[in-house]
Amino acid sequence: MLPAYTPSPAASLFGGGKPIDFGLTLKDGERIFGDGKTFRGLVAGTIIGLTIGLIQVVLVLNGFTLFKIQFPIFGNTITGAAAVIFSLSFGSLLGDLCMSFIKRRLKLKRGAPFPVIDQLDFVLGAWVLAYLVAPVWFVTHFTYKIIIIVLILTPLLHVSTNVIGYLIGVKKEPW
Repeated sequence: MLPAYTPSPAASLFGGGKPIDFGLTLKDGERIFGDGKTFRGLVAGTIIGLTIGLIQVVLVLNGFTLFKIQFPIFGNTITGAAAVIFSLSFGSLLGDLCMSFIKRRLKLKRGAPFPVIDQLDFVLGAWVLAYLVAPVWFVTHFTYKIIIIVLILTPLLHVSTNVIGYLIGVKKEPW
């Protein structure tokens, strides 16, 4: 999940600039996504996620384990691995974008809390795109047990990293 976990904080850290929605609003008078979703953040987040995934591949190929746990490999070929890593990275940001769209339709302002959904939107986006790109890889590696573990641990990690981001001044809200 590291290629899916790292793009959002990277987008916050390296983002800014031109918003993806170009400042446009819909008939409801609300922005499509808002100022917090930028091209620079989307590209930077995706690149960081890809980089983390590729580092993970190199570590696995060199026999790296953590607490005697071997990380899964993302595919049988470089192209397959890159496609899975990209889908996890970019998909996580797409999930976040989709939730921004929904939050704007609900008239929630940028940074307004949306408990549980805020913590899992990027995971669902990553999973959907990874499944669409590599369904066999996805069902092989995301067993029910793994899915449950990710759904439990992700909100805890998300809240922790957001508090850290708030404390170091990268995020305006601690959620």
